[in-house]
Amino acid sequence: MIRFGTVGTSWITDEFLKSANINKEFKLNAVYSRTEKKAYEFAEKYDVKNIYTDIEEMAKSDDIDAVYIASPNSYHAKYSILFLENKKHVFCEKPIASNLNELEAMIRVAEKNDKLLMEGMVSSFLPNFNVIKENLHKIGKVRRYVGNYCQYSSRYDPYKRGENPNTFNPKFSNGSLMDIGVYCIYPLVQLFGKPEKINANGVILESGVDGEGNVVLNYEDMEALIIHSKITDSYAPSEIQGEDGTMIIDKIPTPKNIKIIYRDGREEDLSIEQDKPNMYYEATEFIDLIKKGKNQSDINSFEKSRIVMNILEESRKQMGVIYPADK
Repeated sequence: MIRFGTVGTSWITDEFLKSANINKEFKLNAVYSRTEKKAYEFAEKYDVKNIYTDIEEMAKSDDIDAVYIASPNSYHAKYSILFLENKKHVFCEKPIASNLNELEAMIRVAEKNDKLLMEGMVSSFLPNFNVIKENLHKIGKVRRYVGNYCQYSSRYDPYKRGENPNTFNPKFSNGSLMDIGVYCIYPLVQLFGKPEKINANGVILESGVDGEGNVVLNYEDMEALIIHSKITDSYAPSEIQGEDGTMIIDKIPTPKNIKIIYRDGREEDLSIEQDKPNMYYEATEFIDLIKKGKNQSDINSFEKSRIVMNILEESRKQMGVIYPADK
């Protein structure tokens, strides 16, 4: 079994554990939180005895083989490097770092210590994302990708009341593009690779992060439009438009319903049944890679993470969103 530790006690860690626990080779063996009370409550929920409030102590311990990091974005690089230096495999939630410099440092340490480092982008491993890849040829020459993800944040009302939630605080390398837009960008890069040109705009909140925005990415013979927001909702699907038809994707972060409408009006439903929770598939990929002795995924590879991070960083620069981590 692969013994895991967790860094972060939010809902996403709960989701990861519910999914990963289905894999019989997964074992949660340690929990970290900055406060003992929170660490104890989280560990008790999962019947875990090893509790840490000192992250360096956890990284150096013999209690874990790997770690799942779901801390605020600004801590991703620091914590990942710490665990990698202590010979632990690292599964780090998206976005994997604040910027490209941090990512390159993480990759260097992973390669030096020959340990696995993987970005947690859930869509890459889902059954219906494989359906998208396998059926893309049916729509002919692709001319446009539209990735749409707009979800009103539960933290936006507290922000408007004058509170300072992490979600809208540049100190934590947050904002709409990093938290929401990345879910549209990663599938684009998986399908079409690196763009030739990036143009980004956004609405910048008083805190200094983007509340919503759009990114236009140009390829040799197609373009992509990314629409993202944490201050409004959208109910429109995402699309991949080809010369012979259009593929409609219900939810780009976690696709479950996929269909093609052909130019002659015919419709083809491509959706397949997904019998496991969303995060099971990426957790299983990570465990399989450890067993194979690999230091990166062929799917969520270092190069894919580099391309995505470059898009995020250049887009932020054009919008005027700067984090303390950038300085």
